[in-house]
Amino acid sequence: MKTRVCDRREFMEAALLAGVGAAIPARMATAQEKPRHRVERAGIGAIGMRYQGSVIAEKAELYGDVVAIADVDKNVREQARAAFGSTPRIFEDYRQMIERPDVDVITIGTPDHWHVKMAIDACRAGKDVYLEKPLSLTVDEGKLLCQVVQETGRVLQVGSWQRSDHRFRLATELVRQGRIGKLQRVDVVLGKNQLGGPFARRQPPNSFNWNLWQGQTPDVPYIEERSHYTFRWWLEYSGGQMTDWGAHHLDIAQWAIGEAPIQVAGQASYPDMVDGYNVPVDFQVTYQYPNDVVMAVSDHGRNGILFTGEKGRIFVNRGSISGAPVDALKVDPLPREEFVLYEADNLSRPERAGKLDAIINHMGNFFDCIEIRKTPLSDVVSQHQSVSTCHMANISMALGRRLAWNGETEQFDDAEANRLMSRPQRHGFEVV
Repeated sequence: MKTRVCDRREFMEAALLAGVGAAIPARMATAQEKPRHRVERAGIGAIGMRYQGSVIAEKAELYGDVVAIADVDKNVREQARAAFGSTPRIFEDYRQMIERPDVDVITIGTPDHWHVKMAIDACRAGKDVYLEKPLSLTVDEGKLLCQVVQETGRVLQVGSWQRSDHRFRLATELVRQGRIGKLQRVDVVLGKNQLGGPFARRQPPNSFNWNLWQGQTPDVPYIEERSHYTFRWWLEYSGGQMTDWGAHHLDIAQWAIGEAPIQVAGQASYPDMVDGYNVPVDFQVTYQYPNDVVMAVSDHGRNGILFTGEKGRIFVNRGSISGAPVDALKVDPLPREEFVLYEADNLSRPERAGKLDAIINHMGNFFDCIEIRKTPLSDVVSQHQSVSTCHMANISMALGRRLAWNGETEQFDDAEANRLMSRPQRHGFEVV
């Protein structure tokens, strides 16, 4: 806990030295000088406490106290409670937690099929929300969440933390400031989807509420591999690598491109197996953009993003950023102070790279925006657009044909494709 307080103090002191305190309300200015007293700190309710859910709750604890935890797995929520010195209340059903008056902020680290419903319920309960990526299970869910965030005025940050990794941010700035000339092509490699099964059907453990875990999805026999980390290899709950890694890499690519696609063409094969993983394998997708940019997405090759322009190329992934335009920064640095990528941009933060480090800045931006009521870095609209691009690929692959997309109406030129932008939802768990 001492390390966390030190990190926050160092950040706040750096912000004051950079002169940003004048634009921040007095309550936050006080917090910049010393860690907040407990009575001033946000009450945090954390939903979904497996690995990533616990990571974001721990990072949020820099700015508040975890007062409540919800998870459908008794073992997970008991272990999580023991990890927080604030001794939070625990709940099996998140709906009992979000109405608590001592909860100001909600973090959501559940599987994808619960993201939008939980975020909507939290916003309507008057809470600000940190929501793990991908934002949605379907395109239409994302549309609804955008409406609810606007209607309620809540701050919602999506956990697309690569936007807070200085290497990805730098790549985006270099492209948008013309350091590679006119952008022509983006190549993205996500990695392979997993193959597996058939898996054994079992009775769910007594400590695990399988019915509640399934939520809006069809009620099926319990298979251990459907839940926890491996949920991402089932189309009922996720979209495979296309929405897992794609929600990161395609987000950065479109941040640099500055446009939504107008056409998508995907190809893939699918496993033919009962009670086994069903996400596409051997997939490749090509997007066309209105500014004549082509983006190609593949499941094989070196994981990362390659930007190609008239004057050069930049490659970036979680381990490196390279290219002649990067090398040229030694003699011709970017004028960063004049280049703002989003409303609450704060260039005084120390540069951070890597997942656990970058989330510190990402969570800091979220709490900054709670204080000043501004749009965060990974806001609901940009993240809806990014994950919709991922969903478009899965729809094109499923249909096996090229599709045109209208970004204004958010509709395909294909009736069958439009029907795949939503799914039937189980009674009692509808996203409305």
